[in-house]
Amino acid sequence: MKFKGYILGLLSSISYGLIPLFILPIKQANFSLDTTLFYRFLFSALIVGTYLLIKKQSIKINLRQLPVLIILGLLYAISAEALFLGYDYLTPGIASTLLFVYPLIVAIIMAVFFKEKLTISAIIAILFVLAGVILLSFKDGEFNLNPIGLGIVFISALGYGLYIVTVNKSNVKELKGFTLSFYSFLFTTIYYAVKMIINKDSFLLPSINLAFNFFTFAFVTTVISSIALIYAIKYIGSTPTSILGAFEPVVAVAVSVILFGEDFSLSLAFGILLIILGVTLNVVGDAYQEKKKIKT
Repeated sequence: MKFKGYILGLLSSISYGLIPLFILPIKQANFSLDTTLFYRFLFSALIVGTYLLIKKQSIKINLRQLPVLIILGLLYAISAEALFLGYDYLTPGIASTLLFVYPLIVAIIMAVFFKEKLTISAIIAILFVLAGVILLSFKDGEFNLNPIGLGIVFISALGYGLYIVTVNKSNVKELKGFTLSFYSFLFTTIYYAVKMIINKDSFLLPSINLAFNFFTFAFVTTVISSIALIYAIKYIGSTPTSILGAFEPVVAVAVSVILFGEDFSLSLAFGILLIILGVTLNVVGDAYQEKKKIKT
């Protein structure tokens, strides 16, 4: 189960890192942020809901779980909205990279409020990853970040980190991954629908091509990422899952450099290397600790 959890955590981070591949063309079409995110989560909820219907899986929940599911939807909405707002102030690669402060947020919350012990390998891995994030933020030898963008992306990271902790430490953990994802997407969709109604935004899509783009965007970056994330948390816990998210900025930077012409510097290369080393160290260290427990 441990190995499966690591694979799922990796899959989640890679699919989430592909966001710039979809969001930049949508932004170029001059769609509002609320409309973009409404359709992202609407299609996600429809995809997962259709799967549950075909498999004849129940979506019944305990009423005590409802407030938590609403909170998860709000956290997901806040995280997504802040990240895309950050794209207006920072490059997609850097914004996605800075989102990765969330493993540190998760680790601190778990250690302070839930007394989860951090292993030495996990601490070193986090330091490696943070060093990599800092290097990824350098441009022409200078640490060059828009402070407004930095603050917005930090809010995104905080929302994402709280989502991970809430899943792991609440009564919704017992729900099946697809059911939990369905309700998360549903309440996130409702959040954006309410915003669009208040702002009097149109719900109409001008073309089939754009609708297909939204559908693909939802499936790749939301459905795959979220379901893999939920199962990874169940198999290996919050902190290892969040550290595996290191590949999110690596993928985002690669997409931004290859497809959208973002500069690739030596600091970017070393940053990516440090992040990969940090992830590898965490996986190896955790596996070693597991072997020691079995032997004793």
